[in-house]
Amino acid sequence: MADTWTIRADVPREIARAALLAHEDAHGWPEDWVLTGMEVADNRPEDWFVEVYLPRKPTARDRTRVAALFAGHSPRLSIAKVAQQDWLTLSQSGLEPIAAGPFRVRTPDFACQPGTIDFVIPASQAFGTGHHATTAGCLTMLAAMRRRGVIARNLADIGTGSGLLAFAALALWPHALATASDIDPVCTGVVEHNAALNRIASGPGRGALTMAVADGMDDALLRARGPYDLLIANILAGPLEELAGDFARTVTPGGHVLLAGLLTTQEIAVRAAYRRAGFRLAARLVAGDWSILWLRRRPSTASG
Repeated sequence: MADTWTIRADVPREIARAALLAHEDAHGWPEDWVLTGMEVADNRPEDWFVEVYLPRKPTARDRTRVAALFAGHSPRLSIAKVAQQDWLTLSQSGLEPIAAGPFRVRTPDFACQPGTIDFVIPASQAFGTGHHATTAGCLTMLAAMRRRGVIARNLADIGTGSGLLAFAALALWPHALATASDIDPVCTGVVEHNAALNRIASGPGRGALTMAVADGMDDALLRARGPYDLLIANILAGPLEELAGDFARTVTPGGHVLLAGLLTTQEIAVRAAYRRAGFRLAARLVAGDWSILWLRRRPSTASG
């Protein structure tokens, strides 16, 4: 296996978020480069890193391309070599299974545990193994929604990553129409592989999962398969705010959205955006520095 190299910048959260958004709009980004970004530690939510993985030693031009993601800022870029190792597998190897509500999420290194809704999510180019507080929080909240009588006949997981939250929703509402989407085309193959691994049917019918590549709700398939009575979005606070109006137009009156990826310090702004769009808070869960929000669209709210 070829050596892997990384270019990393340690930056404040807002700068990291801007860089991740800039990457989404970047043209000509090499297909074999993988970019990640997250907080340095759960107890340091304002300190993030952005890291790019390359299959060769970075050149000065490569450094310039990564630096361009930080327009207006000049963070120190550090170069490191990860020799003869699969960084994707290493990123998840040895992770203990996590339990969230009735769910247990594990890598292939661990065996299935009877009596749980078990999912195996191997190392891949999409993230969402359940080990991040937001993903685990969404699993817990989905189970709480089901216990409290929520019925999902048509659901969508926006920004699905590995497909895990869509799989969990289908386990709770096995006869639903289910759609998963992500802005990153690589997620299509990842979700299809993980669906097969977890015996999740793929296709347009009830009890099966359909995958789309989309930026938010801007996709003909997503629009055609709506309206939805449950939307799940574990992404970032900024995009969540921007999607409030689109979600209101896509969710049925009385329907539900499950939002995550926002810090508790960002919750007020996100909730305000959804309140203006006609949603009210049904429940919230705090996992460390992160908020997980269950919102319900007011039945009398017009969708325009």
